[in-house]
Amino acid sequence: MIDAHAHVEMFKKEIPAIVEESQKHLDAIVDSITEYRKFHVWKSWELLKPYFGFIFPTLGFAPNEARRGNWEKVRRVEGFIMEHGDEIVAVGEIGLDYHYAETEEERKNQREIFSHFLELATELGKPVVLHARDAEREVYEAVQRRGLHGYFHSYTGDVETAKEIAENGHFIGISTGVAFIPEVREVVKALDVENILVETDAPYMSPFKGERNKPYYVKFAIEEIAKIKDMPVEEVERITHKNAVRFFKLNLR
Repeated sequence: MIDAHAHVEMFKKEIPAIVEESQKHLDAIVDSITEYRKFHVWKSWELLKPYFGFIFPTLGFAPNEARRGNWEKVRRVEGFIMEHGDEIVAVGEIGLDYHYAETEEERKNQREIFSHFLELATELGKPVVLHARDAEREVYEAVQRRGLHGYFHSYTGDVETAKEIAENGHFIGISTGVAFIPEVREVVKALDVENILVETDAPYMSPFKGERNKPYYVKFAIEEIAKIKDMPVEEVERITHKNAVRFFKLNLR
């Protein structure tokens, strides 16, 4: 199994134990190292660097940070991404989150910074990991205009947009939240597994109430998808594994 989206750096002192346990169950974790509050990309990078080869990093700028419009920080993150452009498997997560960005100024900041990092992804020739909440179509159209290959992580939007996204060659991320979010289950029903990546978004979206999510809990997303699609668990695991390797161009050991 491959967890296509997690934030292992957020486990801090528990990182070695989380990685060790994950290695018993997973072939790889794609970690979305993104500038967000106190989690600076350069600090997160150093925490995870010892595990590269099992952890595959992306680098981005979270929309909930982007709403603040701090361009000095944007330039620092941009420079860090350029410095490590050959080591990352995608740019992200980046995107728009209109759930938290309520004022027009905050949304304008998000749009401008999102556009900036889409241009950077184009320059680097990298796919993009996308955070789109209450802005799925706008994010999709922005990616389409630039001809980028996108992964809509932890998708919670409507079914019709999901189908259009998939039909145009992008991937939809189904998280462990599929266990308890009805809208996500409807998206799974509407899509072929060939259009899906599975993820935990750990430490968020835990299938267990009151407990932090962990990368190896991605098996619960796979099992739920198998139930919904009436498919063998092993087949869902095989297809989603292949999808992750193809999208991120993972060089597994």
